[in-house]
Amino acid sequence: MATTTTSARAVPRTTGTRARLVNEAELRATLTVFRELADEDWRRPTACTDWNVRDMLAHIVGQYEELPRPWTAVRRVRRAARTHPHLGPLDGHNQAQVEDRQAVPGRELIGALAHFAPQGLVALRRMPAPVRRRIRLSLLYPEAKALPDDSMDYLGNVLVARDTWMHRVDLGDAIGAEPVLDGHDREIVDQVVLDLALAWTGPTSELDLHGPAGGRRLLGIGTPAATLHADAVDFARHLSGRSARGPLELQGEPAARAALLAARVVF
Repeated sequence: MATTTTSARAVPRTTGTRARLVNEAELRATLTVFRELADEDWRRPTACTDWNVRDMLAHIVGQYEELPRPWTAVRRVRRAARTHPHLGPLDGHNQAQVEDRQAVPGRELIGALAHFAPQGLVALRRMPAPVRRRIRLSLLYPEAKALPDDSMDYLGNVLVARDTWMHRVDLGDAIGAEPVLDGHDREIVDQVVLDLALAWTGPTSELDLHGPAGGRRLLGIGTPAATLHADAVDFARHLSGRSARGPLELQGEPAARAALLAARVVF
């Protein structure tokens, strides 16, 4: 049975109700993978520059810790401006998250994630919708202006799960394991493709994404000038600026192929 190609712009934005399920599912999946690590895995390098597996988990813990404690994020941004002036506010802040737990062993960080992440998700749910829509992430991180929506609402409904998910992919890459995918993974990838479509200015192109998180989507309107065939997780790696582990097969006009290779989405 043929798979229908639909407009990527027609992908519905994840609602708050759906985001609760996706966020919880991704947290469970991430905790499961970290809990299965061998002792030697904590020192393995990751796709995140200068971070090993332990460092990456320290960053994830920091992300969730800050959701109910936003003053912690403010403190880290201010400190990073002094200690890492060569980094942007977001990268410096992320490094400060790692430094705050630089002496904590990986196994203890798993417990910290299991402690702070549910608190963070509850804090997002309890924040009144008008407040979530009004607070802008770009007040702390100017880089957030590149997002299609830099509100706390978008953070809670889209970015929290996306960031955690990509780091779970990073973890699998570091230890040589394929990510275990289910329905919530497809929701995350669909939101990545929606954000790509909202910013797309290249020739009309078709995405043929394989695997449980895949599907066929059209960027632009009309007959596609190019088609990209790839595993959905590999395409997400590519859009994040990481190296794809599998092939990105491109067919069609050179300009459209070049636009697909140059495409990026904020993770």
